[in-house]
Amino acid sequence: MTSTQILIMFAELFGGLAFFLYGMSTMSSGLEKTAGGRLERTLKRVSKNDFLGFLIGAGITIAIQSSSAMTVMLVGLVNSGIMGFADTFGMIMGSHVGTTLTAWILTLSGISGDDNFLVVLLRPETFAPILALVGIVISMVSKREKKKTFGAILIGFAILMAGMQMMSNSMEGLRQDSFFQALLEAFKNPAVAFIVSAVFTGIVQSSAATVAIVQAMALNAFLTSNPITYQIAIPLVVGANVGTCMTALVSGIGTSKEAKRVIAMHFYTNAVGGVVCIILTYVVMGIAPDLLSFPISIIGVATVHSLFNILNTIAFIPLKKPLLLICEKTIRKKKEEIDPVFLDERLFNNTPIAISECKRLTVEMANISRNAIRMSIDAYLNYNQEEIDKVVELEKLTDRYEDKLSTYLVRLSKNDTTEAESHAIARMLHGIGDYERISDHALNITKLSEEIKEKNIHFSEQAAHELNVITNAVLEILDMAVESFSSDDAAMASHVEPLEQVIDSLQEELKNRHVNRLQSGECTVSLGFVFNDLLVNYERVSDHCSNLAVYTMQLTRDELDAHKYLNQYKTSEGQFADEFAEYSRKYSL
Repeated sequence: MTSTQILIMFAELFGGLAFFLYGMSTMSSGLEKTAGGRLERTLKRVSKNDFLGFLIGAGITIAIQSSSAMTVMLVGLVNSGIMGFADTFGMIMGSHVGTTLTAWILTLSGISGDDNFLVVLLRPETFAPILALVGIVISMVSKREKKKTFGAILIGFAILMAGMQMMSNSMEGLRQDSFFQALLEAFKNPAVAFIVSAVFTGIVQSSAATVAIVQAMALNAFLTSNPITYQIAIPLVVGANVGTCMTALVSGIGTSKEAKRVIAMHFYTNAVGGVVCIILTYVVMGIAPDLLSFPISIIGVATVHSLFNILNTIAFIPLKKPLLLICEKTIRKKKEEIDPVFLDERLFNNTPIAISECKRLTVEMANISRNAIRMSIDAYLNYNQEEIDKVVELEKLTDRYEDKLSTYLVRLSKNDTTEAESHAIARMLHGIGDYERISDHALNITKLSEEIKEKNIHFSEQAAHELNVITNAVLEILDMAVESFSSDDAAMASHVEPLEQVIDSLQEELKNRHVNRLQSGECTVSLGFVFNDLLVNYERVSDHCSNLAVYTMQLTRDELDAHKYLNQYKTSEGQFADEFAEYSRKYSL
């Protein structure tokens, strides 16, 4: 063969590899979007049961077609403190088995026969263009994001199969080249084939791609003078399983010790199983040298891939405790400072899970703000310096939540998001601003309690009663706003606005009564300032609760327009007027 022919063949090989990797990435991305935030919730739910973890790990890996993505996802969840490192054992073993489905899908490339219509239809060169066309039409015509995502999945799968076909075609001519023949000869040494495969997989970061190349080499193996044999294919496939650990190793840079142990477990299970398999290959070659010299088919490659991962999983199930101990000894854990507002960058590329994690932290922030208000009220009713100091700490913590979450959410909004995801991000960005301001008002209330203590101020019995009424109303509206926002309960959120209007009316009435007491000499000016400032902070807290409720009530809408929606709700007859009257009676003076 001439150098030009060799160049063309290698160009076709690596072009096919590029198509394969791009198709795999496009399809995986679409499948992840389809799964949505359910991935994280499912993983947390089954994390304590290894058998369920295995099934879920295999299922999710089959769905997203990437064991590397699954492992990186687990690293991120452990690094964020959502899961423990030991809880990932079953899922990791399941991901090893689930990733073998790709190889079986690619066996369609080996279908032959010219007369049978069904056989012809199942060939990649027949159905891949059809899938691509259907996917493109769906993506262009559909307005719904879910259908567009489904179209992207079809396009990705078609590109993947086209890449496989290109690699297979390049191998037909490449087999006759002297360099390729020498390479196959070198690969007859299992250790060489194992190392080359592991290094190559580490570079392309896809075991599926390496196995696909082995399948392309095996395609029509029986028709060549020097076919690829089981002796060559087994170490190549096993090496691919070890090389895929490179993605997880890279993702582990800068993570906690717990997260690094997940990576260690992923590496040890593949590496130990791989080395044992290579040793057994040498043993078989010594005892029965002809046993592995048979040509391997494309289906044989898929079988080897599945058997290795299944047998490797079975072998490690009884060795779970020693494996965990080795990981702990390898990655020794020192006392680490825990960041309460930690958002792992490894989750950033999985938008649904990143949004789910941001929601979890937003709910934490909501409860912190609520606790800050409760403590500040307790502090002014019964002066307590410890509670005041705690409120100061909580206010600083909410500032940290706002800074971290807003930065992360703004970056996340630039990802390729669905309408529902964009809406969720916008809702959280609005919400964290309100929660931060609520904690600011809690801090303001503690300052007033300190002023009451320093000036030895005492409210009259009537003023104390009035403050007690509006305080109870504020605590109720705060509970409803936080709970409805946290649980996405639009029905509960609808009760907030009528109560907010009652609190506004109470504030005006209490201000008028306060002025009357000032004029009659029943109240001092300094006491009046404190009384008025308390009312102002209460009213502002209820305003923020109103905002939070409106965001929740607009869950089914594409845009968040709080003022417009609120005006429409207030002017509507029925529920609002009835509840306003009910709350007015409940919090009458």
